[in-house]
Amino acid sequence: MNILKSDIEPGNTIANIALMLEKNVKRFPDRIVCSEMRNGKFEGITWKTFYRDIQNIIFNLRALGFGKQDKMIVYSANRMEMLELELAVMAMGAISVPIFSYFNKETATLLINHSDAKFMAVSGKLHLHRIDTSLKLQRIIVFDDNTEERFNNQISFRSLVKESGEEKNQLDFEISPDDICLNMYTFGTMGIPKCVQLTHGNVLSQQAALEKLWGLTENDRFLSYLPWHHGFGGIFERFSALYNGATIYLESSHGRDPKTILENWKLVKPTLFFSIPKVYELLMDLVKGDAELEKSFFHDDLKFVFTAAASLPKNVSDEFEKRNIAVIEGWGLTETSPCCTLTDPKLKREEGVVGMPIPGVSIRLAADNEIQVKGPNVMKGYCKNDEANKNSFTEDGWFCTGDIGEFTPSGLKLISRKESGLKTENGEKVVPHNWEYVVQDHCHYISFALVVGNGEEYPLALLFPNKKMLDHPHYELSPEEGCFCPRSVDELRKCLKGCLHESHCGIGQKFSQINSFLIVEI
Repeated sequence: MNILKSDIEPGNTIANIALMLEKNVKRFPDRIVCSEMRNGKFEGITWKTFYRDIQNIIFNLRALGFGKQDKMIVYSANRMEMLELELAVMAMGAISVPIFSYFNKETATLLINHSDAKFMAVSGKLHLHRIDTSLKLQRIIVFDDNTEERFNNQISFRSLVKESGEEKNQLDFEISPDDICLNMYTFGTMGIPKCVQLTHGNVLSQQAALEKLWGLTENDRFLSYLPWHHGFGGIFERFSALYNGATIYLESSHGRDPKTILENWKLVKPTLFFSIPKVYELLMDLVKGDAELEKSFFHDDLKFVFTAAASLPKNVSDEFEKRNIAVIEGWGLTETSPCCTLTDPKLKREEGVVGMPIPGVSIRLAADNEIQVKGPNVMKGYCKNDEANKNSFTEDGWFCTGDIGEFTPSGLKLISRKESGLKTENGEKVVPHNWEYVVQDHCHYISFALVVGNGEEYPLALLFPNKKMLDHPHYELSPEEGCFCPRSVDELRKCLKGCLHESHCGIGQKFSQINSFLIVEI
């Protein structure tokens, strides 16, 4: 069995995140760690102040009864307070559990219950009202100042940052590389998602590999919008900046408004940019043909742009490459922390090719060409899911990714998913067969349903009608009260709009919901 791996040896992996923070505060005390938009301009925090805040947070969390290997749910969009709190939790030997800030109450409740978290942090009023009052949480931390008190155990983030008066270093430098520091949820369509348990060694091994490839420094500037509940933004991008002492500038629209991204871009002049293809396409539509915007966007300090989740369209890639700005693609999963492969910008890009393994990571193909991974980046396992753990690893310890691929001279090429799963353009996993079964069971006038949309914003359903039933409706078989029997494809189309809406009630995460459907007549 052929094994693909890098010829380059990784650097020495820092043992834990506490040691990484200590190393950086000594090297870059007066440099900016993170900066966010306030009153129309970016305002940042130095490593010296950042480190002091983390020490105070740890001291005050311990005083409240939060300790090693305890779990902290973080329900918020990216912000400075979230960065400080998550790093404090990891640096004291506890576990951060970030969840998507736009999850509804039902999905958030499901994850909070599954996580076994003792404490929870939220942005403010919006998220406070999405917390079920019956949840058994010891403390709820609120980032926004002057937020109404909804829970008796609610405290402000500001109270955690206040000076402890303790000069002793609060970070735990004895944390093992095998200790879990981060739990991240990955999603299908329904039911409890898988909770990926990542260790200090998993997270930091990526950086030991990347420092041999990219040579990032404290002078680099990241314009960042990728959400931190997801591996691409929360591990790969964020720790690439932190590890090297670079500055993270938090994009003020959270990636939702390309015009605002461009305004941020002019101020920051990022030296590198991490994004999904859709955002690159939107930005390119805005700048192309406008000489001033093009000059600002393709500025001299921009070293490379990075894309993942789906392949960058050739016309977009060409715009960067003709200006000698490298385009790098990568592949991986949350379970692999997340990066496994990177393309070589010196080679001509090929569709589907995601490059060679990063230093320290090995890849092989099973008999059915499923991609299997081994390396220091592979997760410790899924939390509270013995069946998934059993099915995800081979007897000799390789992680089974579920992706089908082949080896080429340029590296790994992705072919398809092993099962019926797909990934949307933002890298979220969707398992369509659950939805397909719901529709087929619900509607007797559908013979077959197929969900597609790999690399698209939302999944699309292809619905094949049961022509025999349409020609001869069976009123006794109407599956639900109020469901009428259609007599034509046009009537079926109207009926299915209601079924589509109803099926979404069991799908809490919007990216898994079917955005549109097509009736296929054959």
